[in-house]
Amino acid sequence: MNVFRILGDVSHLLAIIILLLKIQKSKSCAGISGKSQILFALVFTTRYLDLFTTFISVYNTVMKVIFLICAYITVYMIYVKFQKTFDSENDSFRLEFLLVPVIGLSFLENHSFAALEILWTFSIYLESVAILPQLFMISKTGEAETITTHYLFFLGLYRALYIGNWVWRYYTENFYDQIAVVSGVVQTIFYCDFFYLYVTK
Repeated sequence: MNVFRILGDVSHLLAIIILLLKIQKSKSCAGISGKSQILFALVFTTRYLDLFTTFISVYNTVMKVIFLICAYITVYMIYVKFQKTFDSENDSFRLEFLLVPVIGLSFLENHSFAALEILWTFSIYLESVAILPQLFMISKTGEAETITTHYLFFLGLYRALYIGNWVWRYYTENFYDQIAVVSGVVQTIFYCDFFYLYVTK
């Protein structure tokens, strides 16, 4: 494991913690896309099914469990605990526009035609576009709370650090996963405009 992977995981976890603390402290999920959070929960669920079949390391297992728990807590807080503060009118991105192409691509372009592999591939493709409902919501309302922008910054930083992880692994292990790399680059591109606004404002 290299420094890019560790920093990427820490950045990802920090983004989720910032979001959960924001919701809990303000007792509001205003400005947060519930649809993006559902997609992230779906990403972690389909990606981490190997928890039941493969042990890699204690670190790997613990991080997977934490991400799964946090994803479902976030969805619970938005749709149950603080549902009265949820802005469903502006969280109007149509998920089928993401899910249908991602499902189709997962069956067409994968490493092997096995159930767990297709679900893993689905999670990689879906993660690359899961933030779009949140970005759409921000562009629709024209505003984002400071805490929400910090969440998005650390989420984008996680993706950028994982690009470093892939470069490192290519040069040290001769490992290259085209599906993960292309999807990660696509996801990072979605954050570029947000990064510019974050830095300048």
